[in-house]
This record gives sequence, C-alpha cells and structure tokens, in this order.
Amino acid sequence: MTGQPLLSVRGLRKRFGGLIATDGVDLDVRTGEIHALIGPNGAGKTTLITQLFGELGHDEGAILLEGEEIGALPTPQRVARGLARTFQINQLLPDFTMLDNVALAVQAHQGHSFRFFAAARRDEALRGRARQHLATAGLSHRAEVRVADLSHGEQKQLEFAIALACEPRLLLLDEPMAGLGHAESEQMVAMLSALKGRVTMLLVEHDMDAVFALADRISVLVYGRVIATGTADEIRDNPEVRTAYLGEGDA
Repeated sequence: MTGQPLLSVRGLRKRFGGLIATDGVDLDVRTGEIHALIGPNGAGKTTLITQLFGELGHDEGAILLEGEEIGALPTPQRVARGLARTFQINQLLPDFTMLDNVALAVQAHQGHSFRFFAAARRDEALRGRARQHLATAGLSHRAEVRVADLSHGEQKQLEFAIALACEPRLLLLDEPMAGLGHAESEQMVAMLSALKGRVTMLLVEHDMDAVFALADRISVLVYGRVIATGTADEIRDNPEVRTAYLGEGDA
C-alpha cells in the first residue's frame, strides 16, 4: 500500500445554494486498503460517495483514479475504469432470484444490453461467474431464492455480490451495516475482512465497532471537511475528532 494512491481527491467542493455539502475535501485511498469515512449525520459522506461515482457533479476540485482525472466522466465510464458502489437503499430486482440478479450484473459488466436478460438466465458462463460472486458473499446456499424472500442482511450481502460482479478496482460502500442485527453485522465484517488486500474499499459507516475492526485508515468528515486521517488509534486519540464526532470533548 505504497506509491501513488489508487484514488486521490483534491479540493472537492459541492454547493447547494447557500449550503456547502463538500468543502475542499482532500482524500487519498491507497491500493489494497480499507479506508473508512466517518462523521456525524449531515457531514457530507454520502454526497462525497455520490460525487466520486459520478451521480452528482462537483463545483470545484479534482477526482483522480491512478493519476487519471475522472471528475468529468459519466458514471458508466467510471464503472468501466473500475469503480463500483453499494447503496444505503438497495437497487435489487425483487421478483428475480439472487443468481439472476448477479448474472445480470456480470452480463452488464461484459458490455451486453440489459434488454437481453434471457441470456443471463441461460448462459452458464455468466451464471458460473455469478455463483463465484455469491460464494464470496456467503450466499451460495441461497442462490435460487427470490430477492423478495430474503432477509435485510441477505439483501445487503447480495448487493455486495453484485458490486463484485463489476470486478472493481475501488469499491465504494455506503453504510453496509445499516439496519443489520448484531449477528448479521458480524457476518458482514467477516466477509469484508476476508477481501482485505484483494479489493480496495472506501467504507462509509456509522458502526464504529465495524470501522475499527476493518479500517486500515480512517478519515473524519465534519461539515463537509476532512478534519483528520489516520489509523484507528490515531483517530481515537485525536482531541479534535473526540470533540467533533466521538462526543468525548468538554460540553
């Protein structure tokens, strides 16, 4: 995890009228690391992820992927260069099986049209790759279950498998623990930990136990600005972070 960062964000700003959602964000994500982005509600975390993925433009600044400026590219071109993301609210097809959902993602990543969904249900090459991604997400035994019949935790795992179908160089994870019970959260942490070093991840998460268990480095976003970046111990010991976010400063 040395040399040029996989992702570099420089001076990123986004305004909504008088509100500054991201305020000069500087951020580096190194190849192979899990980099967590934490901060209070309204700090701009999801806005930043959405800007990185190209679903929301920025007013100033630069987004570099291995030194290449991608800030002007639409989302499909960023995906083609290796970005993938998950969402706080899932984007699944509820009336189809887990295997169908992932096979369709594999098909789309290979450049085929979504209109030819029948191929994703027949092509064993596509479905074989889909089964591999389901296995990585711990879902092999549920491959033929309809999405509508899954638990919330299983849907989160499935969304992760779909993101892996894009074969990402950088995976943007937007609150993967949201709404999960204790056992489901532990399962998600174990799954992400098993991929550490194989897939670079930028993790937005409120579950601090999960963050401290997973993250190689943590950046703290407050009022649209990164106020600190460091290891878990460095973040715990940072007085500005404790006051602004962890709630341990003087009243």
